[in-house]
Formats: sequence, C-alpha cells, structure tokens
Amino acid sequence: MLTVGGSGSNLMRFHYGSIEDYMLTLTLKNIPKDLHAMLKESAEKNRRSLNSEILARLEGEFAAPTVDREAHARKLRESVSKLPRVDHAKVDRYKRHGRA
Repeated sequence: MLTVGGSGSNLMRFHYGSIEDYMLTLTLKNIPKDLHAMLKESAEKNRRSLNSEILARLEGEFAAPTVDREAHARKLRESVSKLPRVDHAKVDRYKRHGRA
C-alpha cells in the first residue's frame, strides 16, 4: 500500500506490517562538465560520494537562514554612529612620539 500524507510529508509504504519511508530519486541532466568536476572534487575532499555531496549542499542551502541585508546594514550603521570619533592627527602624533 502506497500513501501520500499531507503537504510536505514523505511517501510511505506499508511493508509486512510496518511503515517505511521511501527515499525519492532525482535525476539531473545536462550538468556542465565544469560543475560536475567541481562537485566531484568537493566530494573527494569531503570524503563523500557525489550523491552525498549534492545532498549535503542542497540541504545546507535550504537550511541556511535568510538574512535581511537591509536590517543588518541599518543595525551596523547605528552601532558605528555610536562609536567615538577618532582624531587621526592625535593618533599620528602618538605614533611619532611613542605612547601618550
């Protein structure tokens, strides 16, 4: 028996009195040779199969939090505006004469 649950659920099957998750298959076509080579090299470097490397990258991409760049930039500007101003002439004088 094959059933599909609500939105976002995995495919399930009933097999000899137990329910098992199905792992879905995805076939990629027309992968550029350069991209394939980069993935293969990365997989070898990470000691993973090519399939595991692609899955890890996909999962990482979707798991990464979305960042509101404007909000971060605004917070950074606010923080910087609270810092004391630097008198560069004074700094240069200290450098030339040693410590204050």
